Amino acid sequence: QVDLVESGGGLVHSGGSLRLSCAASGRVLPGYTLGWFRQAPGKEREFVASITTIGNIPQYSDSVRGRFTVSRDSAKNTVYLQMNNLAPNDSAVCYCAAAKTMTAGRLALWASARGFDCWGQGTQVTVSS
Repeated sequence: QVDLVESGGGLVHSGGSLRLSCAASGRVLPGYTLGWFRQAPGKEREFVASITTIGNIPQYSDSVRGRFTVSRDSAKNTVYLQMNNLAPNDSAVCYCAAAKTMTAGRLALWASARGFDCWGQGTQVTVSS
């Protein structure tokens, strides 16, 4: 089990940027996938991006590809989400999560997030017009 703590959320204007961080206090083992999800009021949880611990292979949803970048610092046991050109419909509570398989990111993109069984507490991202 991995304990995850998100930070970096806040309020920005349209077109602005934020960088989210997710620090893991437990062991992130080779073969894990680290992911980002978000949930807006009245909507279901949505996959945003993920990165594998072997090969650092990223996965992005179509809505954020080209604007967001996921990265990882193994020495700091931290995963990041750089969010650029933010729009009001990006406003959501953003969560980081960990999965024990290398394929969990692709699975979450196309099917479900069942493979992600360790979750952070969330950080609020609000984008104003």
